[in-house]
Amino acid sequence: MAVATHCPYCALQCGITLDAGTTPVGLSGRNFETNGGALCRKGYSAAQLLDHPERLHSPLERGADGVLRPVSWERALELVVHQVRTVQKAHGKDAVAVFGSGSLTNEKAYQLGKFARLALGTSRIDYNGRFCMSSAAAAGNKAFGLDRGLPFPLADLDRAGTILLLGSNVADTMPPFVRHLESARENGGLIVSDPRCSATAELADIHVQPAPGTDLQLLLGLAHVLLAEDLADTGYLAARVSGLDPLRTSLAAWWPERVQSLTGVPASVIRQTARALASAAQAAHAGGKPVYILTGRGVEQHANGTATVSAAINLALLLGLPGTLAGGFGTITGQGNGQGGREHGQKADQLPGYRKITDPAARRHVAGVWGVDPDIIPGPGIPAAQLLATLGEPGGARMLLMHGSNPVISSPNANRTAAALRRLDYLVVSDFFLSETAAQADLVLPVLQWAEEEGTMTNLEGRVLRRRAALAAPAGARSELWLLAELADRLQAPASFSADPREVFAELGRASAGGIADYSGVDYNSLDAGAAVYWPCPAGTPISQLPGERSGTPRLFLQRFAHPDGKARLEPVYPQPAAGVHAGRKPGSISLVTGRLLEHYQSGAQTRRVAELHRAAPAALAVIHPDTALARGISDGQDVLLENTHGRVEARARLDAGIRLDTVFLPFHFPETQNANLLTGDAVDPDSSMPEFKHASVLLSRSERDE
Repeated sequence: MAVATHCPYCALQCGITLDAGTTPVGLSGRNFETNGGALCRKGYSAAQLLDHPERLHSPLERGADGVLRPVSWERALELVVHQVRTVQKAHGKDAVAVFGSGSLTNEKAYQLGKFARLALGTSRIDYNGRFCMSSAAAAGNKAFGLDRGLPFPLADLDRAGTILLLGSNVADTMPPFVRHLESARENGGLIVSDPRCSATAELADIHVQPAPGTDLQLLLGLAHVLLAEDLADTGYLAARVSGLDPLRTSLAAWWPERVQSLTGVPASVIRQTARALASAAQAAHAGGKPVYILTGRGVEQHANGTATVSAAINLALLLGLPGTLAGGFGTITGQGNGQGGREHGQKADQLPGYRKITDPAARRHVAGVWGVDPDIIPGPGIPAAQLLATLGEPGGARMLLMHGSNPVISSPNANRTAAALRRLDYLVVSDFFLSETAAQADLVLPVLQWAEEEGTMTNLEGRVLRRRAALAAPAGARSELWLLAELADRLQAPASFSADPREVFAELGRASAGGIADYSGVDYNSLDAGAAVYWPCPAGTPISQLPGERSGTPRLFLQRFAHPDGKARLEPVYPQPAAGVHAGRKPGSISLVTGRLLEHYQSGAQTRRVAELHRAAPAALAVIHPDTALARGISDGQDVLLENTHGRVEARARLDAGIRLDTVFLPFHFPETQNANLLTGDAVDPDSSMPEFKHASVLLSRSERDE
């Protein structure tokens, strides 16, 4: 039986077809708009995990001897309920915490937030999307009053004449995305900013290589040129934007020669890039090809990530792009449901519909849908990095329920996270493999994989998609919706919890109604019929099921921005000393940047179990400039050691003249002594609580094993 569904990995949510009638399960690309039938290596091999021998089939309880052994589901549920009651009786409601994921379906993300706040009564819930999209979301909300990664369909890029891509290596991280860059490439207008000559930078017409951690200064320099040379779109700014005068004042000090001294990017390249963008934008407004500015994690996962995205938005606004058909600004969401996952209540400060949990009207609305008194809904919790760091500490959570995340590898300062998990009284992990985090758990609960569950996902352009079950689940695995409903019943939650994804989605729609991310006009029947629906989509919105037609709000801001006055806001930003990165920096240090490989996804808990992907990339490689390696006596293929005050990592050297001399690159997919996040620190963005993943100072040397 052929089932049309979507890839389980990144936010492109490429269309695939699964054939459950073959052994092994057949998987092929489907002609969906984001991928056009193409898939990357990860997508093509995803079905190999469905019958993987390491798949979990039974709950596992850790015995007194430290060994995990199978137990019944009845025993597992009793354990969770007993531990929740014991811990909360001794330490209070917030002593039990929940950690979610941007890979959960919309239904599971919604149910998880409801479960935390009603069944557990805790404010301590956050999710790994805090490590992914939080800076972009904070900047988007400031500038536009609304956060949606791409406020236009991805296919709009297919007509682009110019694209400025900052901090994203889509050729490796989401290869089908490259097809949407072809128009800009054919026009000679693809500009990529990256400290290394990545696979995406190799495609660029202009490759800008700023020093790690100086993306903000580069963007300030580009904006300075637009104002200094009268290249900004003054008519657009007067009609649709506020805050120009304060921005002009803030940019006065960022002339290109000064920016060159900080970023290493020649002043001539800064001027050339700014003028090219302005010329392209002027042509676009006259009916030419559109211009887009896009950001990714490379410029966002910093302690100044929100300021950096704000600077990129300022640049787009000065060019007159957002909210027009001449182009726009967007951020490239990473995780499969990184967009929907942050809209429905698993963030520490939000309720469904992207509502603020501190807003009395929002609390009343959601409480009415849930059938409870608004006063029993807890207030805001604490963001992910703080939640993890304080586990087991006074005032921190004593018990943690983990869903769809592997922070032993993916969190900053991973040694600290592993130690924090060990301090817990009780750790429950729901997963389908024994990830590095699950291996530390007191109780592991086997849940469904993507091809065994029904639900919805929201991709990087804000389009709501149907995930369809193609296979029966293994006998011992359970849906997380079932799990949460069973636990809520046993904990005597003051509201009902359905295990039916269709019912949960309908409730999600009612809870989101009237909110920023309004899904109340979306239903399974329309999605099943092939409707292309983008939020916000209020109840009563006409839904077209005709191929090629879009419903809801595919393009945001065409008439007005989401602030009360309808205008976008320019946000002056000022670079601050990067204390978290440079504190205690030793002589001879080099800048570490981290990122993904073509073969692997996130913490690698899935892709490292696919034989062909593991063979292609079995271990971490440290990418080093040949001259940098020569100065340290390192040869290609030798083992190297990277270390700082947080930890030490062993990797194999790969020499590449395309990376800056002052930079070393490590992928973050690998465990134990190859875990790049052993080297990342504790600094976080003051607005978004995004950790400083993309820049750390390390000492680089040849490994003792090669001495």
